[in-house]
Amino acid sequence: MKKEVLSAAILLIAALNSNALILRTAVAQGEISGVEHEGAALYKKIPYAEAPVGELRWKAPVAKKAWEGVYMSDEWGCRPPQPEDPNQGGKGLPMSEDCLYLSVTTPAESVNDKLPVFVMIHGGGFMTGSYVGTQESFVREGIIYVSIEYRLGALGFMCHPELNKESSDGISGNYGILDQIMALQWIHDNISAFGGDPEKITIAGESAGGCSVSILCASPLCKGLFRGAICESGSSFWPVADSRNGNTAMCTVAGASKAGHAFQKRLGRKNIKQMRSLDFRTLVDSTRMEDFWPIVDGHVIVDDQYKLYEAGKYNDVNVIMGFNSDEGSLFSFPMPVEAYHARVRSVYGEWADRLLGLYPASSPEEVYFAQSDIFRDGSFAWGTYAWANLQSRTGKGRVYMYYFDQDSENTILRSKRGGASHVAEMPFIYGYDFGGKMTPVDTHILQIMSRYWINFTKTGTPNAEALPYWAEYEQGKNTVMVIHDGFYLDKIPNQPQMDFFEDYFKSRR
Repeated sequence: MKKEVLSAAILLIAALNSNALILRTAVAQGEISGVEHEGAALYKKIPYAEAPVGELRWKAPVAKKAWEGVYMSDEWGCRPPQPEDPNQGGKGLPMSEDCLYLSVTTPAESVNDKLPVFVMIHGGGFMTGSYVGTQESFVREGIIYVSIEYRLGALGFMCHPELNKESSDGISGNYGILDQIMALQWIHDNISAFGGDPEKITIAGESAGGCSVSILCASPLCKGLFRGAICESGSSFWPVADSRNGNTAMCTVAGASKAGHAFQKRLGRKNIKQMRSLDFRTLVDSTRMEDFWPIVDGHVIVDDQYKLYEAGKYNDVNVIMGFNSDEGSLFSFPMPVEAYHARVRSVYGEWADRLLGLYPASSPEEVYFAQSDIFRDGSFAWGTYAWANLQSRTGKGRVYMYYFDQDSENTILRSKRGGASHVAEMPFIYGYDFGGKMTPVDTHILQIMSRYWINFTKTGTPNAEALPYWAEYEQGKNTVMVIHDGFYLDKIPNQPQMDFFEDYFKSRR
């Protein structure tokens, strides 16, 4: 009966929007109204779940209840509680735990248009970020652009013994990933009301957003929710351990529960009841980088993702994935050579000598570069490489891999070595303006890269006439799209380093 009422409401709204943008429509919760933006209809603040406040703090998201009347979606929702980050969007918006919203920008003129859908999951280390923004370059090409918000930091990922007992599954944490999954379910169930095709959804993300995409591609909770995935500088193929130890593992429930309990003690609180009474600012200000991260819980993330892909247990969809040439520079800093050696030995133990041979350093500046390369390869490149190898062997979906090496003034942190730092590819795909000049070569690369992403969203392949041909990935062959003052196919450029991390992580499984 509920579906029949919704269908009737959609038909009525379709008549009202005949030969025009869909500025008013009906979703499962009721009627909703958007605004016109750059020749499209924009719905800025669609609630896909109830506000996770009070007793719903540190609980799985609860689907949004029906509303009365017409919901006005003409203003952006609040950012999730987070540290201030000058490089993240939505800086002018207030923060609130009432943050589970998504936006839809649609060029459709009819609910029957069945347009492809691009869903952006923002990055920010699972600590910062915002869903705020539109993507006119995609929308002008007949793509519906959706961006989703999810809980961050301690509020999104804290695991705790008391929370485990509260849960019927005996687990906690991963609330931010559960938010993403509920948002994807909402999109799949309701996007037709905006002229979209629920069978043509592509998810995409960069950094923590890319890591999220990787997790969602392996989660059984996402089966059938999307047909394609784009992962920029992120993956989730590390082995499982009780601590992350320098970004070398995915944490267990047991390990994450200890960390959550230690966080409670650090705040001087006796139990979860007292933790729920704290204002979010206290939680945000007490959180350190990498305190909270998605965990292997047997429910959302069911196991070591490398093993899942070896066994063919994942959502086998078409994928684009890649990383940048100087990815780690954003996360590294100079230090004395002795301190560098000591840190490497503390993390890699008996593997340290082999690693130091691949990443040598004899001065503080060289230490900076060596640490940058270790972070690039251990945190971004190897996971991408492992994913491409495994899916190309065990899956049917098409796999396209890239290596981005375009230096540009238009980036948030320019590489000291003339490579491409973290986030550097985003202006070349989405047209982001970080305040730097784009050269004619940069502009040409932007035109081609954005076209690859648009084509993939529409058809499942980046290829089309008049574009450099992008081959499907095959290990050891010239099938990686290298982007450096142009486009050409080659092998992965840092094979010895990939071999090291493949052996090292294998030893930890």
